[in-house]
Amino acid sequence: MNRLRIAVCVSVVLNVFLAGALIAGFFAVRNGGRMINAGALRIAGSELPAAERRPFRHALREARNAMGPSIAESHRAKQQAALLLRQPNVDQGAVMVALDQARADDMAVRAAVERRAVAFAATLPGPDRAKLANAIDKRAGQGPDLQKARDGKTPGPR
Repeated sequence: MNRLRIAVCVSVVLNVFLAGALIAGFFAVRNGGRMINAGALRIAGSELPAAERRPFRHALREARNAMGPSIAESHRAKQQAALLLRQPNVDQGAVMVALDQARADDMAVRAAVERRAVAFAATLPGPDRAKLANAIDKRAGQGPDLQKARDGKTPGPR
């Protein structure tokens, strides 16, 4: 009887875990995928009205997908740098060349996404562009508190 009770408890715990994973997966798919490392522009776009938020995120996703070869090159360069660092004798120059290539590829992707974001933002009405600009300011640390600090005023309690 004791073994049966343990088996039932283990089964219940596993089923609860699996149900939680299914629910989390459903919401992740429903909400358009991941937001981790989404970037300041995508997060800033969350301030847009729902009718413009989805097309904005779609435009950013399309721009990033179009840069697939650059993303793949960046990953390869980072893997190469890691491989070089594992060698008994580290060739610092070769590691730096690989990391420089990865950075250049990453920046190319970022530039393409930013160009697409600006093109999309140019089509928005003025108030929505202002919301986007304010959200970008906030993400960049240029929010009202920083402006008050620059003006010699200290921000109030939060």
